[in-house]
Amino acid sequence: MNTSSKVALVTGATRGIGRETVRQLAENGVHTLLAGRNREKAVEAALELQAQGLPVEAIALDVTDAASIAAAAQEIERRYGRLDILVNNAGVMLDEIGKSVSEQSLDTWRRTFDTNVFGLVAVTQAFLPLLHRAPSARIVNVSSLLGSLALHAQPGSPIYDFKVPAYNVSKSAVNAWTVQLAYELRDSRIKVNTIHPGYVKTDMNGGEGEIEIADGARTGVRLALIGEDGPQGGYFYMDQVLPW
Repeated sequence: MNTSSKVALVTGATRGIGRETVRQLAENGVHTLLAGRNREKAVEAALELQAQGLPVEAIALDVTDAASIAAAAQEIERRYGRLDILVNNAGVMLDEIGKSVSEQSLDTWRRTFDTNVFGLVAVTQAFLPLLHRAPSARIVNVSSLLGSLALHAQPGSPIYDFKVPAYNVSKSAVNAWTVQLAYELRDSRIKVNTIHPGYVKTDMNGGEGEIEIADGARTGVRLALIGEDGPQGGYFYMDQVLPW
């Protein structure tokens, strides 16, 4: 590969918004690593994008497995020596529809947080040394409008009656982590932001949604490619700043 090009890693990228994020970054000339828990699925997805002439490679990475994260970080360090873009996209929604907030099992909460919060933090911690080696690195945390505490507490808001508690609270935690990390990185060359991709037609919501997957990836790609004058520690949907 051309070592002067940017190197990006997108987690949870074998399908949906993650895979489309890989596509759009690669279309912008970024050498993009398509990460998935299942190496075979990651390779299959990467080969399809390579067949379109895009600079994409597969990498195995399970965000809930410390050994898998460490192996991926070591592989990227060995091959590229740095990481320019990290898109923390991997996520799950495990709440049992029909159960109230207080009825969701503790196991549901734990498994949701293992992927959506602890996995995201673990991946970020593992790759921060490589991000610091890049000239101007970017971290994009894929959250959701459902993580907005302000809107959940506001009667009549678009999400006021949409209580999927474990998922929602995990995304609130992602937003809070982003703010804390942005403070740590405020004087560095790394910018970190969190995004709402939109109500996208994906497998996670059974194909329901208001926008196509291509549109759902655009906010994350935009934040991944911002310049030095771009935001730090923000919460966005397209060009709109969202309420925490």
